Amino acid sequence: MNPAAIHAYLLELQNRIVAELERVEGRSFRRDPWQREEGGGGESRIIEDGDVFERGGVNFSRVHGERLPPSASAARRELAGRAFEATGVSLVLHPRNPYVPTVHMNVRFLVATKPQSEPIWWFGGGMDMTPYYGFEEDARHFHATCRKAVGSHYPRFKKWCDEYFHLKHRNEPRGIGGIFYDWHDSGDWEADFVFTREVGSAFLRVYPELVRRNWAKSWSEAEREEQLVRRGRYVEFNLLHDRGTLFGLKTGGNVESILSSLPPLVKWP
Repeated sequence: MNPAAIHAYLLELQNRIVAELERVEGRSFRRDPWQREEGGGGESRIIEDGDVFERGGVNFSRVHGERLPPSASAARRELAGRAFEATGVSLVLHPRNPYVPTVHMNVRFLVATKPQSEPIWWFGGGMDMTPYYGFEEDARHFHATCRKAVGSHYPRFKKWCDEYFHLKHRNEPRGIGGIFYDWHDSGDWEADFVFTREVGSAFLRVYPELVRRNWAKSWSEAEREEQLVRRGRYVEFNLLHDRGTLFGLKTGGNVESILSSLPPLVKWP
């Protein structure tokens, strides 16, 4: 296990993603470094009111604390009360054009420790896409890229994504899915690190291309209205169900960074 290598990789991944998105947008993302009082910090890279991205955030964080919050240990009781370090890159991009899908991606590494015990570590991550007016070719391309990234894990991770990104109170999916995984520990740290790096690279291979295909398509006010209503579903999921949002808020993360996942404009009918 090499936390320093994870740290260096995730900073590099953030820089690579932002550089590619800046080429798409044609302007720079704002840097917003932050420190966490309880330990650690990070940097958010934010775009607001762009021609392509109405709002987007590509966030790096490395935080640590004396005790995992209950939301993080509920599924694994052996983690309760352990100290932790969590490192990750997460992003959400809300395009202006209704024909360009919203996207979410994250990769993360966590270690939970306590005295006289072996550390428990795992990787997590995934990516999913939320079109407002979808194209079958784009959906196939996105899922094929996800499948290539995770290989034989794809059927399980796709099912996990479909189940996780489901609005239970509405009984509907958030979007077209993708892949989602957590507690990933094969016993081979190096192999799992390579696996997670492939997920990050897969995002760079597919999403900027989908944006370039669609961002110049013309749209009407009626289509914009539908986009804003569908964005409401995104807000509902992130505030009611998303474990990453809850983890960040309950561990004292940067609120502005965490809530950059929410779109700037939204409507409920």
